Amino acid sequence: MRTFALFLMFVPCLYLCQMKTGTFSEWEALRKEAPKPMVIHLYTDWCTVCKIESFRLNKDKELVSMMNEHFYFINFEAEKTKEKILFQGQEFVYLQNGNSGIHELALALSRNKNQPVYPLWIFLDKNQKLIFYQEGQMIPEKMKQKLMEISGW
Repeated sequence: MRTFALFLMFVPCLYLCQMKTGTFSEWEALRKEAPKPMVIHLYTDWCTVCKIESFRLNKDKELVSMMNEHFYFINFEAEKTKEKILFQGQEFVYLQNGNSGIHELALALSRNKNQPVYPLWIFLDKNQKLIFYQEGQMIPEKMKQKLMEISGW
C-alpha cells in the first residue's frame, strides 16, 4: 500500500516535467489568438535515438519551462499519424504503402523527399517562416540556445 501511495505522489511530478504538445489543428486555432513561434518534432516509434532524445529534453526543467511558456510544440509521429492535416493552407494525407506508410506532411517538411531523417526538428517563427532545420538528435543545450535566439533573450 505504501509503495502504491508513493507511486501516486510521483506520477504528477512526471507529468509536470513534460513539454506540452499539441496537434496541427489545435495550433491553427491557437496561433490566431496568440501568435508564438512553433517547434515541430518529427519522429517514429521505432527510432531509438528519438526516444533517448525525448527523455533527455523532457528531463531539463529549464528547457521544458521555456518551451511551454513561449512556443507551440508539435510532436509528430510521421509513420503512424493517419488523419488529414491542414498546414499553411494545404491539406496533407497519410500515404499507405502495404502494412506501413508515411504522412505526406512529413515528406513535405523534410529536405529528403524520399525518406525523412529522424528525428527531425523544424522551428518556425510566429509568421510560419522557417528559421531552423535540423536532422538528427537535438541536445538540451543546443535546443535552449536556439529557443533563446528565436525569442531574442
